[in-house]
Amino acid sequence: MTIKPSRQGRASAAPISKARRQVMQWFAGGCACAVCGSANARLLDFDLMAVEVASRTWAVLGRTEYFNMDNGGNIVNVAFVEVPDGVVVIDTGPSKRYGDALRRLIERTVPGKPILRVYNTHHHPDHFLGNQSFDASLIAAPRQVIDNIALEGNGFADNMYRLLGDWMRGTNAVAPTVALQADQEDVGGRRFSLYYLSGHTSSDLVIRDDDTGVLFAGDLAFLYRAPTTPHADIDSWRESLQTLAGIDKSLLIPGHGPSDDKDESLAQTGDYIDWLHGSISDSVMRGLTMNEAMALPIPARFEGLGVVRSEYERSVVHLYPSLEDALYPVIEISQ
Repeated sequence: MTIKPSRQGRASAAPISKARRQVMQWFAGGCACAVCGSANARLLDFDLMAVEVASRTWAVLGRTEYFNMDNGGNIVNVAFVEVPDGVVVIDTGPSKRYGDALRRLIERTVPGKPILRVYNTHHHPDHFLGNQSFDASLIAAPRQVIDNIALEGNGFADNMYRLLGDWMRGTNAVAPTVALQADQEDVGGRRFSLYYLSGHTSSDLVIRDDDTGVLFAGDLAFLYRAPTTPHADIDSWRESLQTLAGIDKSLLIPGHGPSDDKDESLAQTGDYIDWLHGSISDSVMRGLTMNEAMALPIPARFEGLGVVRSEYERSVVHLYPSLEDALYPVIEISQ
C-alpha cells in the first residue's frame, strides 16, 4: 500500500515531490499501522547487546525482520570500535531512541572513552536516524550520502513514524556534516580504509579497520535476510560485491544478518540479486503484470532468508518499472 508521509504532531505534509514518492515506495508493502503488535503493552526500550567480534570491536546485531512494533525498528547491524584515543561508531540505527540506547551501550562497554567519529554507510533510515544522539560535527559520510539524506531524510522519518509510532518519538533526520573523500582516515590512533561503492544505493560507504581487518560492508551485504532494493542498481551492486570479495579481511559485518568470516554474505547476496533481476526481467518479457510477477514462486535455496516473500514483492514494485522501460524503450517514429 502507499503510505502518506504524515504523522500526528508533525506539520502538515507538503505536496509530494518525486523524492518523497521514492521514499514512500521504499516502504511499499509494509504495515502502516502504528498500533499493531504488542509493543504498546510494554515499555518501549531497546535491550541492545554488544558482541565482541574482534579485539575491542563490537557489533550490535539486529533482527532479520521488517520494521514492526515488536522490534521497534531494531533490524539493522551497527558497530563500534575502541581505538587508542576513543571510539569509532559505524551507523546509528533507526531512531533517536535507538541512538540513545546505543550511546549508553558504548559508555557501558568502553567507559570513559570519547566518541571520535561516526560513519553513516548510506542513507536508508535504519542506518542514520539515530544520528541526533551523537555530535553532528563527528558524523561523516560521502558527499552523495549526505545529499541523499538531505533530500529524502525527512520523508523517511515521516514514514518510520507511521510504521513504528512512539518508538520514533523525538526523531528527526540529521545529515552528516563531514564529507569524506580520502581513501584512508586516521581516527584516534587507528587507520581505517574507506571504499566508495554503490549498487544498494547511489552511494555505499564500506569501512575496513586496518588493525583487525574487520570490514563493515553496510547493506551491500546481507546474510540470511533478503536484500532490499528501493534504490538499487543491480549492475553496480554486482561490481561492488566483486570489489568486496577482493578486499583482504578477517571478518565481514553485513548490514543485516550475522557476522561472516567466509564471504558467505557476498555469495548469498550476489546469488539473490542475480535471480531477482532475472526473474523480474523474465516477467516483463512475458508480459506479466506486477501482481502476477509478485505471485511467482521463490527458489527453495532462498526460503530460509528472513522476510524473503515480502521483500521480493517490494522489489517487484521497485524494479519492474525501470526494467520495463529498459526492455521496451519508447521508439520515436517520425512522420
